[in-house]
Amino acid sequence: MQKYDVIIIGAGIAGLYAAMNIPKSKKVLVLCKDIPWECNTFYAQGGMVSALDNNDISLHVEDTLNAGAHHNLERVVQILSETSIEITADIIKKGMQFDTDSKGNLLYTKEAAHSTARIIHAGGDATGRYLHHFMMTQNPHLLEQNMLVYDLLIENGRCYGIKAMSSYNPVTIYADNVIIASGGVGSLYEYNTNSRTVSADIHGICAEKGIALKDMEFMQFHPTVFVKTPFARKLLLTEALRGEGAHIVDEDGKRFLFDYDNRGELASRDIVSRSIFEYKRKTEKEVYLDCSMFKPKVFHARFPNITHTFSSLGFNLPHDRVPISPAFHYANGGIACNSHGIVPGIEGLYVVGEAARTGVHGANRLASNSLLEGAVFAKRAVEHMLGLDSHIGKIPKFDKDYDNILHKDNDKKYKRRLRKIMWEEVGIVRTTQGLHHARNLIYDMKNHEIGRLLQLRLNTASAIVDAALARKESLGTHYIEDDDQDI
Repeated sequence: MQKYDVIIIGAGIAGLYAAMNIPKSKKVLVLCKDIPWECNTFYAQGGMVSALDNNDISLHVEDTLNAGAHHNLERVVQILSETSIEITADIIKKGMQFDTDSKGNLLYTKEAAHSTARIIHAGGDATGRYLHHFMMTQNPHLLEQNMLVYDLLIENGRCYGIKAMSSYNPVTIYADNVIIASGGVGSLYEYNTNSRTVSADIHGICAEKGIALKDMEFMQFHPTVFVKTPFARKLLLTEALRGEGAHIVDEDGKRFLFDYDNRGELASRDIVSRSIFEYKRKTEKEVYLDCSMFKPKVFHARFPNITHTFSSLGFNLPHDRVPISPAFHYANGGIACNSHGIVPGIEGLYVVGEAARTGVHGANRLASNSLLEGAVFAKRAVEHMLGLDSHIGKIPKFDKDYDNILHKDNDKKYKRRLRKIMWEEVGIVRTTQGLHHARNLIYDMKNHEIGRLLQLRLNTASAIVDAALARKESLGTHYIEDDDQDI
């Protein structure tokens, strides 16, 4: 029997920072579905928010609440901002190198809906990969890759461990505590910026077990994404570009965003995404990100990752304009928990990072709060867990298994259909009729011969659609449009 003190599902910032804060004396297993760097943390470009000092905390809280349409839990936002200073100091003390000026002072950038520059970054626009690599080197515990979790072992209000496929072999692993750090739901959408591994499996398990998913209607779409690529993950153009001066223009060079919001490019993501969507629909014009105001040397030094990626696609940045579209980016809602990551009613189960609904993001996440959230609440969850030092005792029998039916022949066809309907009907602009159409199609797919993993995706998709139908009025990233209603 395999038994651990702690199992951590996921090896992004939330999972790895949790692992870094658990003593080496504990027996800990960190799991990732694929290779460790195939996660959303690795692809994060912009950076990580850190309140500049104690005086900036109230302003950061205000910016977060405003971006979240005041649907946030203010107490939790306060925790996020107040803790950001010590979290940043801890990560730097442990050896993470963020970008600095010639005197060693941290460099800060500004992104949309922030009232000041308070975002630290690394490698220019490669913060995620630098931070992920750093945390991988700091992880003192065993990490297993190619571990696909397909069930949580829950009985009588307690979590006893997980069932997973380990390199195509079914395994059952027990633990005193399980921390879910599995990320969001990106693979449910046709156009998304997420890692291919982010497919809402664990959300689907929770829905099946009666564990609450909350705020699932609030799916965030990033405004500036290059979607004209055959790969599932579309190419993000970080918000820091607009924060430092890039413009969004139509094919005639018009900065049309000011027609929708007086902040133009620096309005919050939900507003910019909807404005681009509506403008393209109304005018049938292409929309571009224009970076031509940057000096080439400065651009290449500040955004080396974007320069290299788009050069391989034939773009000469910052000279060339890049055609853009909004794409799914981040799940503001998730598995319900409190500010210590505790999943209510289930002993020994925690959730942190994008998988969690802490209430910090409200109806729309403020740019670059996500890496910070992953670290802050991972540490709080671990502190709570270590304070309890609980053990599972006698383990019940868990007979039901799914290892031979994870995939069925028609799953790929249904997955494509699901991604398409989620993009078209449960995307940036929604209608009641479209949501009902999506719900009917999802229900129909559930009644076909499908594999376990598709079933879990459909569970999560159902939760998103049901939450969207339940919220009758527009709020943040949830925008309901009648046929004759303007944006």
